[in-house]
Amino acid sequence: MTGFLERCPWAGDDPQMILYHDTEWGVPIIDDRRLFEFLTLEGAQAGLSWRTVLHKRDGYRRAFARFAYQKVSRFGARDVRRLLEDASIIRNRQKIEATIRNARALMEVREEFGTFGKYQWQFVGGRPKINRWTAHTQIPATSAESDAMSQDMKKRGFGFVGSTILYAHMQAIGMVNDHLTSCFRWRRLARTGR
Repeated sequence: MTGFLERCPWAGDDPQMILYHDTEWGVPIIDDRRLFEFLTLEGAQAGLSWRTVLHKRDGYRRAFARFAYQKVSRFGARDVRRLLEDASIIRNRQKIEATIRNARALMEVREEFGTFGKYQWQFVGGRPKINRWTAHTQIPATSAESDAMSQDMKKRGFGFVGSTILYAHMQAIGMVNDHLTSCFRWRRLARTGR
């Protein structure tokens, strides 16, 4: 899918970024394991580029039990030490410890709401918000919905869930369609959600 299709400019010319843009970014996700993966990766991105994180995605999948949150919730001090030595991920103690706490908090949310997806999607009324941006500069870094979700998730013990991180998470998991209207993916997602 690289021909003459018009894309969002952030995809650039990196093949992994283009594939991610063309097949994943903005596609609605409700699966709890995948939501945990994106929450982890968005938190890991804090202060870094998405390209850096995307190129370490396979390392994250190996390091964090393919994002099986049940397993990650049982990680302890030994696992933190192991992960701090793992060059295939971003070796930041705060981000690693937050991922483990987030797995535990996610399990508690599931007890209350049934699924993490149901909990997260309530912040947009259960349906993607279709934006109509014509320029990258119009896309906000936060929204009222990401503010509300951030505040609630922090109360529930989640870490690395500031409004900016959560807005990027919302974009990634399709809670908002922030492809530019000139991008071939905007129309398809607005029409079919895939």
